[in-house]
Amino acid sequence: MKILIAPDSFKGSLSSKEVCSAIKEGINRASKNNFDIIEVPIADGGEGTVESFIIAVGGRIVDVNVTGPLGHTVKAYYGILNDGTAIIEMAAAAGLYLVPNELRNPLKTTTYGVGELIKSALDHGCRKFIIGIGGSATNDGGAGMAQALGAKLIDKNGSEINYGGEQLNKVEKIDLSGIDRRIYESEFIVASDVNNPLCGVNGASYIFGPQKGATTEMIKILDDNLMHYAEVIKNTIGKDLSEIPGAGAAGGLGFGLMAFLNATIKPGIEVIIEAARLEDKVKDCDIVITGEGNTDYQTAFGKAPSGIVKLAHKYNKPAIILSGGLGFNYKKLYDIGTTALFSIVDKPMKLEEAMENAYELIANRAEDIIRTLLALK
Repeated sequence: MKILIAPDSFKGSLSSKEVCSAIKEGINRASKNNFDIIEVPIADGGEGTVESFIIAVGGRIVDVNVTGPLGHTVKAYYGILNDGTAIIEMAAAAGLYLVPNELRNPLKTTTYGVGELIKSALDHGCRKFIIGIGGSATNDGGAGMAQALGAKLIDKNGSEINYGGEQLNKVEKIDLSGIDRRIYESEFIVASDVNNPLCGVNGASYIFGPQKGATTEMIKILDDNLMHYAEVIKNTIGKDLSEIPGAGAAGGLGFGLMAFLNATIKPGIEVIIEAARLEDKVKDCDIVITGEGNTDYQTAFGKAPSGIVKLAHKYNKPAIILSGGLGFNYKKLYDIGTTALFSIVDKPMKLEEAMENAYELIANRAEDIIRTLLALK
């Protein structure tokens, strides 16, 4: 029997690669290494995207110092695949995890470092980019990213605006004459599982601002500023991109990437399925095991495990979801072709305990699943 293991990370606990290892260990405990196991760590555009691509198709990591979300230098990285494609996680340069809780304020945070990552990859000869934009600390509409690549966002006094979402209402003019011309020779694909527009009650500020430290007052300011910024960009490039699904991803970075780099937004899991040639791997296996930190009804709306399940269902392969926890209305996942769902928790325990012991809990549950399957043969 050939088993494909393709989980997302258990955020805050294990990377997708570590989850693969734990599931494999549990399978081998039950089967004495008799299964052919294929491991494909996956991600949907957030943390772990670079690692997932490198493992899936081969490549190397490039370390680089960039401007972090608070304007200080941070150590970041991106990947270059064997075919020369650059894989970038915006979170490596502007992620929420880079900002201590007490300093989280999307009025101030910037995507400048994301632009620096893109520039570094251009310097390395990359002309195709896949950019994952999950896990951001920012709400600047990609303004910082554009500035790092040479765009000038100018206020009424002829000066460039500073960092952060609070500055966007000052933009009176955008000068693209100095932008890095190499971007026009390049292709940019944005991997995101977010379909929100840029502005309004379903936009970047209202939906994602609170988790980045925005108060109710801040949210109104941020949303108004994004509306103003979007209008100036519309007048600059002749297109209104603010309502396109995904424009509101990563505090409007999705919008900025479309506006300044002519990027295309795709569901993150679709991007990695294509790059990792997962369809071929699913066709060639007997059973698929995927998973994530928490599964509920929202997983069906484009999260990584749902993409894997749908692919398995397409080829009539059993698909098992193994998760840290099963939340509200998780049985909706049966409607998209899931064979069975399991929680790794084997007794009442606090979340912290489950996260601390996730590797062993995953291995134990994988062993239980395989022993059950073997008994049915």
